Amino acid sequence: QLQLAESGGGLVQPGGSLRLSCAASGFRLNYYAIGWFRQAPGKEREGVSCISSSGGNTNYAGSVKGRFTISRDNAKNTVYLQMNSLKPEDTAVYYCAAVYSGGYYCSWDSRAYDYWGQGTQVTVSS
Repeated sequence: QLQLAESGGGLVQPGGSLRLSCAASGFRLNYYAIGWFRQAPGKEREGVSCISSSGGNTNYAGSVKGRFTISRDNAKNTVYLQMNSLKPEDTAVYYCAAVYSGGYYCSWDSRAYDYWGQGTQVTVSS
């Protein structure tokens, strides 16, 4: 069974940091691009970041660029999202998603992805 599982969310004060993990089971992530998405209450799901299967191409939404860093460790079958300088507007459920793709493919359009995790809650509040 192909599954993705997010972890690492929680409650953090503004300016704090969290590291989210996206672990795959049932398949290898080596040939998959990974996207991170988030959805706040009452708002549409938005793309946050993506990383190509090779790791050589990454994209970030303007709202998180310079604060978030995406990376992957194919040996551990895991993708990470390091989130620094967190703001209240970062509060959302964060999802990871995977799509089989070439080595340089990277998209933060949710329609491009085939497999999704269940999400992890990130709350930034004082």
